[in-house]
Amino acid sequence: MTPRSRIRACATSAAILFIFFAPVTTPAQQSPLSPEKRAAIDKSVSDFMAANSIPGISTAIALRGELAWSAGYGMADLENYAPATSATLFRLASISKPITATAALQLVDRGKLDLDAPVQKYCPVFPQKDAPITTRELLAHLGGIRHYNKDGKGDIPEDSARHFATMQESLQIFANDPLVAKPGTQFNYSTYGYTLVGCVLEGAAAQKFTDYASENVFRPAAMDHTQADDFFAVVPHRSRWYHKDETGAVHNASVLDSSYKIPGGGLISSADDLAHFAAALLADRLVSRKSRDLMWTSQKTADGSATSYGLGWGILAKHGLAVIAHTGSQQGTSTAMVLVPDRQAAVVVLINMDGVDAAKLCDNILKIIFDLKD
Repeated sequence: MTPRSRIRACATSAAILFIFFAPVTTPAQQSPLSPEKRAAIDKSVSDFMAANSIPGISTAIALRGELAWSAGYGMADLENYAPATSATLFRLASISKPITATAALQLVDRGKLDLDAPVQKYCPVFPQKDAPITTRELLAHLGGIRHYNKDGKGDIPEDSARHFATMQESLQIFANDPLVAKPGTQFNYSTYGYTLVGCVLEGAAAQKFTDYASENVFRPAAMDHTQADDFFAVVPHRSRWYHKDETGAVHNASVLDSSYKIPGGGLISSADDLAHFAAALLADRLVSRKSRDLMWTSQKTADGSATSYGLGWGILAKHGLAVIAHTGSQQGTSTAMVLVPDRQAAVVVLINMDGVDAAKLCDNILKIIFDLKD
């Protein structure tokens, strides 16, 4: 369908002009959302974009096991005036982690992965540490693997186009570093820990991580366009990436080849695809109910302290609802995804600019859907 043009000019302090279009919605949808709620979502997104000088946003809602509504707002590419749609591909950043966790639990269901075995059983190239590390601990950020910025210094690939051809090559960034804590004792968020999970999954599946995920997660969930964020490939419908500096001026984001962290922050996807992913999880089409419940149960440290993080998912309580969620942020992107299992619902927000609170907009949309109060 051809959207009606609704143009709103918003100048930043650097006199950059943004053009905001009416939402580009998924065609021929019989949405269960009332026209009033759709209009309220449009206003919430438009207001959020204007307040934060955001080039483009895609959002989607899943209800009762299917994609219920989706839309794109603003621009996927400012230089070429390409509008964002619900099919635009954004960097997922850390929303890649729930997808990786789903692949891991799927292998558990199939008897190919023991979550409590030392990682070297499946990834023998990873060196032995002072204490064994398990895949369960890595998925829960309890493995003691460091995050970025060793000793306060940025890692070489964090802002460069250096390409890593294999998962084993990516391990070289951190494999020989000491653990930041004894495994199981402290929650330490670590994207590198998920790179190690990727190596584990490749060993357990006897297949490249991206190939396994494509065949066993993306295809069954109708995530037709989800893939690794290949910096050098020509990818149709991929958004450009933006950054707003301290003066408020918007620029292209810094360079990032995320090949060293595909399982933890290196996938690209669309709002439509992620809504399909959420719907498939809620309907138990990807993993067993037992494994899904395990992913969505807060893990504990060795002293019994709850971490509010399951296996690949944050565990929250918002507006009186039990919520499963994750956010992501890296060069040129801010993302958020919230699932409400008791309501069989999910909300996805993808933004092509870093440093934006995508979770706030996700929460605003959630409140509109269910008429929730602050």
